[in-house]
Amino acid sequence: MISFNKGSSHQVGGLALSTVAWILCITSMGLPQWRVWYLSESTISYPSVAFVGVWKVCIYLHNNSSNIRMCHQYNYHDTFIPLDISVSQYLLLITNILWLIGKVATIVALRNVYMGRQEENVTYNAFTTSAILNIIASSFIFLTVLCNYFSIVNKEGIGFPPSFHIPLYPYSQKIGVAMVVAFLAAFLFLCSGVIFISYTFPLNS
Repeated sequence: MISFNKGSSHQVGGLALSTVAWILCITSMGLPQWRVWYLSESTISYPSVAFVGVWKVCIYLHNNSSNIRMCHQYNYHDTFIPLDISVSQYLLLITNILWLIGKVATIVALRNVYMGRQEENVTYNAFTTSAILNIIASSFIFLTVLCNYFSIVNKEGIGFPPSFHIPLYPYSQKIGVAMVVAFLAAFLFLCSGVIFISYTFPLNS
């Protein structure tokens, strides 16, 4: 018979936090708004805005009648990708793998607790493993945010192919909403890791 352990309710919350963090991480990966570029000199005859993401860049062309969006995908094989974006791609991919392993470890630990098993070391180790993986995932996302943030602060450009119709340097650039989403994901991963590592085995076991 399954015995509910109130002492592990925080860990269930930690699992929920890590899941939300993963959803936010995936969302930030799909969004192009990591860097918002305002273009003043481009091959387009009217003003435009470019959203530079980790996996794609989208350019918005504005005129009096309509807005046109054109997106170009890229990956780590493309030579024009700067080092900070390439590193960001790897960090976010590794983060997803870490979350998956951490989730499995958390489920194993919670199963042991709810089944009333006396495997104290196994439960401790599973929660600790999950905590470490979530904290590492948090640091990876935070590093990704920092890489993009410093690129914006330093006003770095990107040598996109001529077919993209995007200049090497924008007139100005700022932080996009995807960076905010990623930062929130990093914070939630950190919170879930702290919750997992704070688990104490019940004395009445």
